[in-house]
Amino acid sequence: MELYGYCRVRWRTVICYLFCILTLGLPFIIFHWKPRLLVLATRRRCSLAEADTLIIKDVFGQTFIVEVQEEHGVDPSLQVDNAGRQRGSAVDGSVALGVGEEDEMKDTIQLHYKQETNVLRYFVFEGMRYIWREQSMDFVKVSSLDEGLTFGEIHKYKSGLSQSDHDNRKLLYGRNEIDVPVKSYGQLLIGEVLNPFYIFQVFSVVLWLCEAYYYYAVCIVIISVISITISLYETRKQSVTLRNMVKMAVSVTVRRTTGEELMMNSVDLVPGDCILLPPGGVLMPCDAALLSGECMVNESMLTGESVPEMKTPLPHGPSVADTVYSSDSHRRHTLFCGTQIIQAKSYLDSEVIAVVTKTGFCTVKGNLISSILHPKPIYFKFYRDSLMFILVLAIFAAIGTIYSIVIHIMYKVGIPKIIITALDVVTIIVPPALPAAMTVGTIYAQSRLKKKGIFCISPPRINVSGKIKMVCFDKTGTLTEEGLDVWGVVPLDSFSFLPIVHDPRSLPDGHFLYSLVACHSVTLLNGHPIGDLMDLKMVESTGWIQEDGDVDPKTKDLFGTKVLSVMKPPILEEQPHGPKHQLPVGILQRFPFSSSLQRMSVIAKLPGDHLPELYMKGAPEMVASLCKPETVPPDFTAMLRQYTEDGYRVLGFAYKPLQSVRTFEEAQSISRESAERDLIFSGFLVMKNVLKPETAPVIYSLRKANIRTVMVTGDNMLTAVNVAKSCHLVEPAEKVFFVNASPPTYDSSATLKFIPSEPTLGEETREGLYQQGAVFLDMGPYCFAMNGKSYAVLSDYFPDLKPKILIHAAVFARMSPEQKTQLVSDFQDLKFIPVNTTHTAPMNLPNYENTAVFFVSGFQYLILAVVLSKGYPFRMPLYTNILFLIALLLLLAMMLWITLYPLQFMLSILALKLISDFNFKFVLIGIVAVNFVLALIVE
Repeated sequence: MELYGYCRVRWRTVICYLFCILTLGLPFIIFHWKPRLLVLATRRRCSLAEADTLIIKDVFGQTFIVEVQEEHGVDPSLQVDNAGRQRGSAVDGSVALGVGEEDEMKDTIQLHYKQETNVLRYFVFEGMRYIWREQSMDFVKVSSLDEGLTFGEIHKYKSGLSQSDHDNRKLLYGRNEIDVPVKSYGQLLIGEVLNPFYIFQVFSVVLWLCEAYYYYAVCIVIISVISITISLYETRKQSVTLRNMVKMAVSVTVRRTTGEELMMNSVDLVPGDCILLPPGGVLMPCDAALLSGECMVNESMLTGESVPEMKTPLPHGPSVADTVYSSDSHRRHTLFCGTQIIQAKSYLDSEVIAVVTKTGFCTVKGNLISSILHPKPIYFKFYRDSLMFILVLAIFAAIGTIYSIVIHIMYKVGIPKIIITALDVVTIIVPPALPAAMTVGTIYAQSRLKKKGIFCISPPRINVSGKIKMVCFDKTGTLTEEGLDVWGVVPLDSFSFLPIVHDPRSLPDGHFLYSLVACHSVTLLNGHPIGDLMDLKMVESTGWIQEDGDVDPKTKDLFGTKVLSVMKPPILEEQPHGPKHQLPVGILQRFPFSSSLQRMSVIAKLPGDHLPELYMKGAPEMVASLCKPETVPPDFTAMLRQYTEDGYRVLGFAYKPLQSVRTFEEAQSISRESAERDLIFSGFLVMKNVLKPETAPVIYSLRKANIRTVMVTGDNMLTAVNVAKSCHLVEPAEKVFFVNASPPTYDSSATLKFIPSEPTLGEETREGLYQQGAVFLDMGPYCFAMNGKSYAVLSDYFPDLKPKILIHAAVFARMSPEQKTQLVSDFQDLKFIPVNTTHTAPMNLPNYENTAVFFVSGFQYLILAVVLSKGYPFRMPLYTNILFLIALLLLLAMMLWITLYPLQFMLSILALKLISDFNFKFVLIGIVAVNFVLALIVE
């Protein structure tokens, strides 16, 4: 964003306010609409170093006015101990301050303790604090501790901050709270009343009162007062509700460098504080990196997912010490603000320890609330058309005003009468009741949303929801049921697939069975297993039982080391016929699932002197890529395709003996990269995920309403396409083409291919046409499907083709969370979104309801013209106005023609549905006749 500094000029301020008073405050209305003009009128441009007011221009071109604030009596040392982030030998200690522009590459700056200053200058914009940096003469965003820090540096904060460091950081970062501003009724009233439409309405009411046009004026005033009152009440009430939902303050235990442990209010936390998490859980008041222990967390407040997430400690050791920490990339090691910790377990340490990395609006929850309070501006063609409509009305108003003035001057009418009549034309062209009518509609919509538990603090945005053209769906848990059922497992023998086994309990002891029982994130809460539903179903299908590693004191002796948890085989009586399972499996380390990595793994071992082994599960393609090629069956792709085309969810499994790991401590320190390579493929787990009963009807309703539907999932491509066809997100008549984009290599450029999902005779000869970007008009209805890798290549190397492909894309598979966000942004940037992916879908646009309303309302304009053009005693009879009568007859004939015998091109232009039933047409004509008679009698 761009900053422009201004400082107050006394004489300008005095003159400006005197002028406003002499003009009855009219300039204040303009200043309310354009605050920048007030700054320009009362201040002069200056450097940022001396500015007391800033004009901010953001990336969307919007301008904002903020005041620069000052804190006096600042400790000039601002020194932290050597646990703080260091950069080179020139810095002995420093405090991470904010997002600035350092080397034009990284956004982390620091305020060195040698920088002498007793005044802290800053401003707050959209909840974020920006500090003045004297050395570079600019404002920088207060950064969080994790900006650019490595794993090793974060672990140094395990001993906590000293009290002086804490106080200095609190001065810089401010209080740890997400403060939702709630405007008073007076502020809301001013903002509503000074809307340009309401100003115009006040002007119109005054004009009507001058003409003794009391009844309509009073009606408009009453409607406006009621609508404004209700709008103010609902808006403030929902703002208060949002503030109460966001407001949070809990007591936390903080460790100091002296070893002292203090209980303090969470609003006083700062980045770098070391907090101790209670075993029974707590509501997280900040973002923090987990350093020791494991936490089971409910993140539904942020993600909407009700399934608990397992959080594991940030890796520690020489091999990962230089890894740069990021809360986005290392979500499985990060506790987010607003999430509920259900359970915290410690292993190596006596406590579960976390280090605060972000506070206030810098947290993920803070960013979420900020996006609600300060949404990205949305520019719709609807609004541009509305402005054009108002412009056209203004032109007609100007023409009508000029005509009225000329006619009145010709008839020598008095000046006051001419002015009032000319202004009357303006109030007719631009309806003053429009804002009141829109407010009433918005209030009703707001109340309906509220009944559904949806709160809106910006009522005008409700109208935007009516312009939705597309809905992007996730698959698992959205279109399909939340849980999955195990359909069977496909084991290997001598690196060849065996027939599917529908009961995993009948598997013999071996690496595949141990992978199924150990490779999961399930934990126990009060003796009951909790975790990902897929993991729960997988473990349940084996019949094995989980116990905490510290329940039985003999567990350590059994495995020869400490373990996180123990998986025990079912009792002998419950095991199926055949070989019996007798050895338990101990879990030493978990590498949690990551969307970007598409896998998870655990380190586990059998009792006694058995070597620990790594067990992995994940996307079959990803698991196979990490295995030794000779261990992957040659028919791997064919077998995978067989199950995914039938809509099953397939997971791949692999294992690897670990020679370098013997103890629990060694398992905790091993790096994931070194452990997850050169594995041995062991088999498939096949799960079925059925559609929700309401999925197909909802998709049908959306398509009928001409809202395009798209699936964006992290699952396999073939599985996603199968589900899309099952719920009619992709129609049976549509052909699906896979978009296969490959990045450039050292001897070839990037390539883009379109491959039919169901090849037929002769398709191979057409593939060259697809590579040349041919149009698929001869193929009938079609749509595209692509995975995350192809989407990334398409974005980087084929930006010109990307919009054309997105227009017809219906399924996106193996998409990471970041890619999903980017995809939504790309769809928003499309200038054209087809109603549906099929060619025939746009024919659904016209409907009988709109057509009937059009016919009846078209006649009603003629009825009004006739009924309100009475003759005696006020004017000459209607039939004496020949031109007007001819116009009425021509329009009547045209309306009858369009109603009874419309031509096809007329229906297309007017988006009308052809009504083939002549009886119904005559019913419409009858309604028009009755309307005319009643209107004539009443008038």
